[in-house]
Amino acid sequence: MTFDAEQATQDYINSLGTQALEKAAAYTSGNHWLMLSGLLVTVLVTWLIVRSGLLHRIAATLSNRGFFLRTFSICAGFLVLSGIIELPWSIYTGWWRETLYGRTSQSLADFLGQSGLALALNTLFMGLFLTAVYGLIQRVGSRWWLWSGSLTAGSIALLLLLGPIAIEPLFNDYKTVPEGEVKDAVEAMAIEAGIPTDRIFMYDGSRQSNNFTANVSGIGSSARIAISDVALDAATLDEVKAVTGHEVGHYVLGHVWDIVAVLTVLVMVSFLLADRLFNPIARFFGAEEDVSNPASLPVLIFIVGLLMTLTQPITNTLSRSNETEADRYSLESVNLPDALASSLVQTAEYRYPRPTQLQEWLFYTHPSVERRVRRAMEWKAEHGAE
Repeated sequence: MTFDAEQATQDYINSLGTQALEKAAAYTSGNHWLMLSGLLVTVLVTWLIVRSGLLHRIAATLSNRGFFLRTFSICAGFLVLSGIIELPWSIYTGWWRETLYGRTSQSLADFLGQSGLALALNTLFMGLFLTAVYGLIQRVGSRWWLWSGSLTAGSIALLLLLGPIAIEPLFNDYKTVPEGEVKDAVEAMAIEAGIPTDRIFMYDGSRQSNNFTANVSGIGSSARIAISDVALDAATLDEVKAVTGHEVGHYVLGHVWDIVAVLTVLVMVSFLLADRLFNPIARFFGAEEDVSNPASLPVLIFIVGLLMTLTQPITNTLSRSNETEADRYSLESVNLPDALASSLVQTAEYRYPRPTQLQEWLFYTHPSVERRVRRAMEWKAEHGAE
């Protein structure tokens, strides 16, 4: 009897059950509304900080100090203040709602502790980056946005290099995969792909999330593949192979550099538009109409943040393309389409598998689970499976 790829696809998706699919749809659409609501929160935060005059007071207090100390202090003050003002929203979106939908088992105390650590790191790194941006404005004038491209690329590359070494271990515990058939399987796959076996880890992702997930992070000597303990505990050996094959695909195909290139261009264009749009938007918030003044930073951040949000369909399209290539790599390298499909179905609990084409284009960083499962089943129909 001929294998029916479409029927197999629907069987996989329907295996979740009507209740789980309805819950996934509500959770996913809610996330999309939160993204839009977040823009309103950003407007409110920007308005409050501008009206408070705090950044101008910091600038006045440090007026006799050097450029670096004065500018970094203003940037850091803004980042800390905005983080504090947004805390109730962060708790609602990042913890309460995730708990409500069963996507996390993290305690509120741990969430707040990790949020505080993230705020401290963001204040340090983003504060230094923004200080460098204002340095460019002071030095090169109206063409500062053009030079910002090199600054952005260098900054992203540095964070990617430091991430697995110095940042990610602050939030999770990374270990080598325990001895056994799973470790033997993933190491064999790594060797076949030319990846050092000491670059595949498991981590306690269950600390923050109950999601079935894995990822590739870092660049150069710091690049690594990390599989959440949630995935390792829930997956069969074949599913581990299929998921690892997908992540190996990201690693081998160098998808991280695609993201670096696109983000660099988008940030540079956003800075260009921010430079052109700054004065009218500053008037709207009642801020000083001077893009070179660090005390007007909230307006600059608002414009860039808004533009980056509006360009998400571009980055999402690239991401979906990369995910499709990584799925294909997994199918070609391990030929386990059913294992890939069943592992993908486990991600459908937090990413509705049957969005409209418009929803997928606007909001989805991955192709819909239904689309990905269908490709796996079509591969099975064409090539068979081991």
